[in-house]
Amino acid sequence: MIETIRFGSLKWSHIVLPTEDDLKILQDYYQFHPLDIDDCRTMVNLRPKIDIYDDYYFLILHFPGFNPTRTLIDIREIKVFWGKDFLITIAKSHWMVKELFNREKDKSVSDKSLEVGSSDELLYKILEFLLQDTRTIVEEVNRAVDICGNSLFSKNPVKTIEKISATRKNVILLNTMFRPQIALFDKLQSGAISGFAENMEDYWGNILDYFQHVLDVVEDDGELIRGYSMTFDSLQASKTNEVMKILTLISAILLPLIFIATIYGMNIHWPIREHPQSFLIVSGIMGIIAIGVVVFFRFRRWV
Repeated sequence: MIETIRFGSLKWSHIVLPTEDDLKILQDYYQFHPLDIDDCRTMVNLRPKIDIYDDYYFLILHFPGFNPTRTLIDIREIKVFWGKDFLITIAKSHWMVKELFNREKDKSVSDKSLEVGSSDELLYKILEFLLQDTRTIVEEVNRAVDICGNSLFSKNPVKTIEKISATRKNVILLNTMFRPQIALFDKLQSGAISGFAENMEDYWGNILDYFQHVLDVVEDDGELIRGYSMTFDSLQASKTNEVMKILTLISAILLPLIFIATIYGMNIHWPIREHPQSFLIVSGIMGIIAIGVVVFFRFRRWV
């Protein structure tokens, strides 16, 4: 369903999960390019981009959002038709844009909605709202990276590697999400894409600074989490080596003892088998061999 708010002559329409009827209305009324309508129809996340036409722009933007368990980040995609006197936002779910839209719709009843004079300014307000939420998510991921660093020496390696793996996946996703959009907003800030209002370069520059700051934090987190992952792997390999060293020592001690015990366990005549102190003699020989193996290992500094 298409919902619309008016700011004077400016219209903001928002659609969640557009139906074929919604898309047909858009194409018939606004004469949008069929390829843009096809992009709105697909449920697969597309690459961020901006398509430029004579009377409107079509944008695809990505922002992060946590899944229901708040462990992994999902991509929240928003598609925007941006014209001189209209702005149409399309999303796949009830998300932050819908929250802002509902808030402004409630305010419009009491004439306290956003004070915007152009579609450029309205788009800026929406992006600013989304980036504030994005900064909160990035800060949470940043805290998760610190937790990973503090838990490297914990006694629960399974939880540690799960935390490191989830955080590393989030960092990689954030990096691949924001990097393509830097170039997009750089074109707006530089004036290569002019928009419909004048003197908006500083505002687009502010959005670009938002993205650049977030990307810088994410890249730093990426270096940290990569280092933590390598350190954790080294620690686990060191622990495994220590365990294998102990098991090797135990095997080296037991192997000759098992050999002697096996020989004297056979039902044949062996020297000192009939001696009254044969058990103590054999046990003593086995003890001397065990001590000798330990001394040899220590002399070679293997333990």
